[in-house]
Amino acid sequence: MATIEECRRALDRFSEALAGAEGDAARAAALDRSLSCRITDLDVTFVGRLRDGRVEVRDTVRGLPPEKAQIRLTTTGDDLVALIAGELPFARAWGSGRVRLEAGLRDLLRLRKLL
Repeated sequence: MATIEECRRALDRFSEALAGAEGDAARAAALDRSLSCRITDLDVTFVGRLRDGRVEVRDTVRGLPPEKAQIRLTTTGDDLVALIAGELPFARAWGSGRVRLEAGLRDLLRLRKLL
């Protein structure tokens, strides 16, 4: 089982990848939205923002976050690490229910270019 630290490092790697994105992916990453990443098996949520093409994790809270973020990702620690490492395709994980992504329709349409 992935640890909190491994999940945090995975989010940092994702942020670095976003910062280096080009074309459609760079435009999709240019959102300014509140963000949460709930890790169900660890009962923690990383809370932050997607801003200027980077994921800024501001806090790690036990359980559910205090406020509903505009973009919400829910998965297990192992699946998060595998997604970020490119070992688990997002479409397959989402289709099988291993990953849940919630956001407004307009944001979902933009985010699909990142995933």
